This record gives sequence, C-alpha cells and structure tokens, in this order.
Amino acid sequence: MKLYDSIGPNPRLVRMFVAEKGLTIPTQPVDIRGGENRQPEHLARNPHGQTPTLELDNGHFLSEITAICEYLEEKHPLPALIGTTAEERAECRMWTRRIDLYICEPLANGFRFSEGLKMFENRVICVPEAAPGLKKIAADRIQWMDGQIAGKEFVCGSRLTLADLLLYGWLDFGAKVGQPLNEANKNIMAWFARIDARPSAKA
Repeated sequence: MKLYDSIGPNPRLVRMFVAEKGLTIPTQPVDIRGGENRQPEHLARNPHGQTPTLELDNGHFLSEITAICEYLEEKHPLPALIGTTAEERAECRMWTRRIDLYICEPLANGFRFSEGLKMFENRVICVPEAAPGLKKIAADRIQWMDGQIAGKEFVCGSRLTLADLLLYGWLDFGAKVGQPLNEANKNIMAWFARIDARPSAKA
C-alpha cells in the first residue's frame, strides 16, 4: 500500500488512524498548495482531486477518509478503532457521520470561504457571504457535542474510535484558521487534551 498524503485535517486523520493501529504505510506527499492534486496524474488516482488517497496492493485506489479507515480496520482488526461487534461499529459510524456532517463540513467551508478563499476560489465553488453563518453552525454543534460527551472519556464512551480522531483533527485545524476552541466547552477541552496527549496526534 501507499498513502498519497498532504497537509490538512483529512490526511492527518488517516495518519493518526494508521499510527493508532501500529501500522507502517509508505507515503508520497502531494502539494495541494501548489495544485498538484488538480493535475492529471493525481486525478487518475482520485477524480475528485483530493487527498488522502490510498493505493492498494492490487493497484486500485481508494479515497474518502471513512472508506480508507474502514478498509484498514477490516485488514487489521486490532486494535479496533471502529468496533468489534455490530453494535460498536454502528455506534462509531453514527458519531462519525454526525461529526462529519454537522461539525467538519460547516467548519471546513467556513474556512474555505474566508481565510482559505485565495486558495480555493479557483478550485471549488465558494460562497464568501456564507462563511460567518457556517462558522456559527459549527460552533453551535461543537457546543452541542460538549453536552454529548459529558462523563465520557471518548466520543463512544471508554473506547477510542475513528469518531475521536475525526473530531480532534478538525477542531485542531479550526483553531489554527480562525475558529478557536471555546474554553467554555469544558468537556470538549478536557477531551481534546486527552487526544492531543496521544503519540498519534503527532502523526
């Protein structure tokens, strides 16, 4: 396998997942600032022109972070980062979906349409006037999430999962691009510190 990697929270999520699994996968950097991901060579790997992309041993390419992580979990079930039972897997997928839709998406587009506009305006449709509202939506859902993880060590209770890695990567990214963590969200702050202290956070 080979991971086509770059800056950004999505590739970082996969790197963290790989690190938590104890795996070693060769990587090849893709210069997304320079637009390498929009060139024919990378578009042949991932027609959406995004990173990360995982090249499989059979020469096929897999993209989308959830699909990549689920593939790695199936190939290397332990330690389980999605789940070992149908119930555990369903719980992780439920939270991963909620976090992706209600926090990551508005946070990402809030960045793309404002601080990241110069990079993205010629690559994707941008709606700058929507940026403040999208950031507000993300902040509201993070506050909601603060209540949901009260009394829990991780998003899915006592076990670290893909949902934690996804949320951590995007909150850490947001804090660096104009969407800082709100210290009033005490549960999120304590949870964030726990994930941040893990060796995989440096992946």
